[in-house]
Amino acid sequence: MEMKYRALHPWDVRPDVAANIQEMLSGGVRIQRVDRVETVAGADVSFSGSRAYAAAVLLDYQDMRLLDISFADMDVSYPYIPGLLTFREGPVILRALEGIDDADVLLFDGQGIAHPRRFGEACHLGMLLDRPSVGCAKSRLCGEFSEPGKERGSFSLLVDRGEIVGAALRTRTNVRPVFVSPGHMSDLSSAIEIALNCARSNRIPEPLRLAHVLSLNLSSQF
Repeated sequence: MEMKYRALHPWDVRPDVAANIQEMLSGGVRIQRVDRVETVAGADVSFSGSRAYAAAVLLDYQDMRLLDISFADMDVSYPYIPGLLTFREGPVILRALEGIDDADVLLFDGQGIAHPRRFGEACHLGMLLDRPSVGCAKSRLCGEFSEPGKERGSFSLLVDRGEIVGAALRTRTNVRPVFVSPGHMSDLSSAIEIALNCARSNRIPEPLRLAHVLSLNLSSQF
């Protein structure tokens, strides 16, 4: 069964309206344990001029075997604004995800609740798709952390304004950490466990790494 999303708001809105939408929807984020995962999806976007190219992949959670793949592209006029990434990338990612079979959990190259309004891309898209979601970003958007241990699996808590919002997670020994946070219908322990399981031989979890490579290859053709 293909994934479908709920249209809860318009996308082409002013930045202040977009921030208000995030504030309004953030109260609906559910933090809970992800108990059963058999499949995991990842999505990423690359740009060529004003055209966005998204790839979505579905992998077996146990062996990271590719099960399904989908592409989408569209013109994007929304500017890059830190904290409002979903309003730029969300529509094309959702279109790509609609082309693959439903997943038990979604991984996004962005923030979950580790966001000034506690509503990063993983929260936002997870809520629209009504699926458990995890944010796994290459850099932090907010909060402070101590450097985690150098061994794979080491992590330190990411704290913003006194609240634990995520973790700096070492997915490979002696490699820079990634920043993991719960999206919708997940919690921090689940997010760490899922990101680490999916990061087999690379710093970036395999669903996100593969989606990035595919979207980049697609965008380079145009």
